[in-house]
Amino acid sequence: MKRNNSLKIRPASECRFDCVSLGEVMLRLDPGESRIHTSRQFQVWEGGGEYNVTRGLKRCFGMRTACATSLVDNAIGKLIEDCMLQGGVDTSFIHWVDASTCSAPVRNGLNFTERGFGIRGAKGVPDRQCSAASQLRLGDIDWEYLFGTCGVRWFHTGGIFAALSSDTAHVISEAVACAHRHGTIVSYDMNYRPSLWKDKGGMSQAQAVNKALVPMVDVLLGNEEDFTACLGIDIPGNDHALRTLSIEGYGEMISKLIVLYPEVQVVATTLRTVRTATRNDWEALCWQDGRLHRSRRWENLEILDRVGGGDSFASGLIYALLMGLSVEHAVQYGAAHGALCMTTPGDTSMSSLQEVENEIRGGTARIVR
Repeated sequence: MKRNNSLKIRPASECRFDCVSLGEVMLRLDPGESRIHTSRQFQVWEGGGEYNVTRGLKRCFGMRTACATSLVDNAIGKLIEDCMLQGGVDTSFIHWVDASTCSAPVRNGLNFTERGFGIRGAKGVPDRQCSAASQLRLGDIDWEYLFGTCGVRWFHTGGIFAALSSDTAHVISEAVACAHRHGTIVSYDMNYRPSLWKDKGGMSQAQAVNKALVPMVDVLLGNEEDFTACLGIDIPGNDHALRTLSIEGYGEMISKLIVLYPEVQVVATTLRTVRTATRNDWEALCWQDGRLHRSRRWENLEILDRVGGGDSFASGLIYALLMGLSVEHAVQYGAAHGALCMTTPGDTSMSSLQEVENEIRGGTARIVR
């Protein structure tokens, strides 16, 4: 396989962690095949846009990962931590909050999510106001100890965490500056969520925040609408009604992006055509050094739970780049892992490296005995 010689990634031997994420980890309550408003039983998972990436890197790809976040020190917070521990993610960098000593309300975030089926789309109802993660402040996490003493090869964060409060974007800046001082690669998934920005200035404020953060990023991720919503870059051929993006349009968008943000070394996106909630077309694109690489395309991919597909794409991509593989191969790992993630319930991956590599080779769904 071709090797990636452009990204200067620290050797594994000098770092305690392969990848660390910064973001909110919520408790997901899943009604299964039912609806949120009619269910009397919920399956419990943990999840969060940034955290899901490090969990996938650990459980599927065997990487050494941790998550920097904040939780209230109560039974719900401990439940979320227990889920994280089951996922194998190091929890040493959780900033624990004692709610009894806080002058303002603070709690752990919840996320009710139903999967959708056929003509009924998936639906998420987050309940995260006053969450501990949204109240993280400068200095709450010892970044110098993490990046300097422990050593981290790759740091991942994103636009969901940046949107939680006026302070969280500053926490990202603080962490990224320290990461760069110690030679850590930084990736950022824009992950635009209108519901998070509507009370904080809407799309214009989202663009102001993201335009300040993206120049500090080495690897930029986003779906077809993120580049317009977060950076104001219009994409030719983007049908917002169908949420589809042409390959040519993506190439033009990259050209505009790199002129504005020459610091970005790799840009990646997933392309999804939503035929029904349970049947999507799925593929991915990745750019580096003036070349655009395209993954295998899944036509009418059958989906059980679409949440976390983009995060699993990110973890597959990052794994391959950490292993020194080229972007041409990394986009295949990301797309295959994202596709497999959407065949299982919950936000996070339940796949194995063997399954991902089998899917890359075009493997079948015949029974394995």
